[in-house]
Amino acid sequence: MDASRTRRIPRTAAALGSCCLALLCGCSAAGSPAGDPATARAAAVPAAASDLQSQYQRVIKDVLPSVVQIQASKDLGSGVVYDGDGHIVTNAHVVQGEKKFKVTTANSEEPLTATLVYSYPEQDLAVLRLDKKPDGLKAASFGDTEKVEVGQITLAMGSPLGLSSSVTEGIVSATGRTVSENQEGGGTGATIPNMVQTSAAINPGNSGGALVNLDGQVIGIPTLAASDPDLGGSAAPGIGFAIPGSMVKTVADQIIKQGKVTDSGRAALGISGRTVVDVNYQPAGVAVVTVKPRDAADKAGIRAGDIITGLGGEHVTTITSLAESLAADRPGQKTTVTYSREDVERTVDVTLGEQ
Repeated sequence: MDASRTRRIPRTAAALGSCCLALLCGCSAAGSPAGDPATARAAAVPAAASDLQSQYQRVIKDVLPSVVQIQASKDLGSGVVYDGDGHIVTNAHVVQGEKKFKVTTANSEEPLTATLVYSYPEQDLAVLRLDKKPDGLKAASFGDTEKVEVGQITLAMGSPLGLSSSVTEGIVSATGRTVSENQEGGGTGATIPNMVQTSAAINPGNSGGALVNLDGQVIGIPTLAASDPDLGGSAAPGIGFAIPGSMVKTVADQIIKQGKVTDSGRAALGISGRTVVDVNYQPAGVAVVTVKPRDAADKAGIRAGDIITGLGGEHVTTITSLAESLAADRPGQKTTVTYSREDVERTVDVTLGEQ
């Protein structure tokens, strides 16, 4: 699935402000006749709404101070305080190639300075560190991706359109999505597995913020919004994607401890390639441009000029479909690659390498 990233917005066009989440709730029916079932049911509805509203407000009060606004030289994005040492996790497409940033926390309008620790575009994640840690800085709590279920209520927190500390509400629409990000407009072009799909509104500027459950845990980093061709490629309402919290922790912990990602957990063939089309100008496979010496494809005998049409029994038509197939696999896993060479189709066994 292709998706457009939740692009950052120009600082000059951003209107800084705040947004609160409001819910409608009724009043309890005090003094109603005892034992009247109809009256009891009527009273239970506003009571339940009031309890849910209180829970929303508790979560927002607890988590929102851990969500920050990130200001690059021209653009704005969001981030999440990762630990008490001032590390902030965000999207790689928020930081792009820059090294220094201004960060505004929810509790202060005075921006702080931060420095890039490491950017990992392959998973569209990056870690910054505040140059000076302020008093009262609160790290967010990250949840277990395995416990995320369809139907759970979610809150998306960030700075959409530059409106800092904004909150939107929805549910987990699906889990385990593999989504490919466009490279247009500064996107990384990453193919990201196991993403959390949500109906909570994810708008430009939300990138790098927090997708939160009602236990106050960050279950994902909002990153992508689905694009709708019928709307000229603009974001499709109610279809957003977040990098799962467990993957965020895996990547961020390696960056903080080692200064880079040393174990991506992402499978690779060890090639560069491009999509080729058939006589009807339809995508028909991936032409191998280069093969990395002593990597998976090289060991399997795949050469430059071969056209890959299948991986592990799945049909491959584009470079994106190849990346999505690899996203479901692990380094060291054994699979098969189907390819053609001089119009002769072949299938070979391959032990996948690591990206």
